[in-house]
Amino acid sequence: MDIHIEGLVKTYQSEGRTVRALDGIDLHIPANQIFTLLGPSGCGKTTLLRCIVGLETPDDGEIRIGDQIVWSGRKRISVPPEKRGLGMVFQTYAIWPHMNVFDNVAYPLQVRGVRRPVIREKVSKALRFVQLEGLESRAATRLSGGQQQRVALARALVAEPKVILFDEPLSNLDAKLREETRKILRRFLTDLGITAVYVTHDRVEALALSDSIAVLNGGHIIERGDPQKIYFNADHRFVADFIGRANLVAATVLAQEADATVVQSPLGVLRCQKRDFSVGASVTLCIRPEFLLLSRFETGGSAGAADAAATATPLNLIEGRLETLDFVGEVYEAEVRVGDQLLLARVDPAVMVAAGDTVRFALAPEHGLLVME
Repeated sequence: MDIHIEGLVKTYQSEGRTVRALDGIDLHIPANQIFTLLGPSGCGKTTLLRCIVGLETPDDGEIRIGDQIVWSGRKRISVPPEKRGLGMVFQTYAIWPHMNVFDNVAYPLQVRGVRRPVIREKVSKALRFVQLEGLESRAATRLSGGQQQRVALARALVAEPKVILFDEPLSNLDAKLREETRKILRRFLTDLGITAVYVTHDRVEALALSDSIAVLNGGHIIERGDPQKIYFNADHRFVADFIGRANLVAATVLAQEADATVVQSPLGVLRCQKRDFSVGASVTLCIRPEFLLLSRFETGGSAGAADAAATATPLNLIEGRLETLDFVGEVYEAEVRVGDQLLLARVDPAVMVAAGDTVRFALAPEHGLLVME
């Protein structure tokens, strides 16, 4: 079941002024995908989710789920939440502490007056799907955080919704459990083939879970695409910066070549990923730390890794001074001074460098991303 949103506006009054939480949102969420609304706190993502489910009333616009209009200001349509055919998993799970697992999952069916044999069948099916079969009689308070999250998922699924919505459901879990539960959740939703709308501010969560991502800021959708597009080929500076660690450098377009855009920057003249900018345009050069290939620079010595790579392909070479080198596990994180610019790089432990060394980076043109403000 797909979702169409047109011209959605939602305002709040705060300290005597009007705040536009949603400022004319247009969005199509395809059926049978995991679609993530990603953005910083206060960007409007949770407000948008709550408008879809019916917990918030928009000021204007239209929401359609499949062929049914569930809210329209112009047509004066407002379908109540319980009649929209949606499931929802909240940040706090909303597990009833006085109920056992079975009754928690059965609750949506019980309030609708579903017959007891049907409830038992549907609850059993939902618990089996989330791998909690056999825990029906367990008290909710005796479950781990990850198990409680799965109970909440089973409760959302038991009524067989057309769409299921998630409001930062993993934020209360510790880092290791969050990673494990994220993988389980991805598998569950993929196996279900259901439309899922997922709200998060965690970019790793968004990249790992999603089929498509919409990045929001200030009540607007800034950009949307699949995770690879958003991470590697963002169009806007805000998106490139928000979705992952990045070196952002002001640059000016010097020329357009057949397979590259040439810019002038504080790092020198660089050949970058081909982008349709006019000559003379002011742009931002975005370089991910993992794409800066570092080697020690020795005058008159043998070529380092960056130099060796440069002989095979036309890489950009950037020289600087290594200021810090911090071991963080599988890699070192380094800060390198290039003129007035401080660059963050990830360094393989096999590269023999130390703070104070003169180093050289190799940067492939396709990894020099040019974005607009």
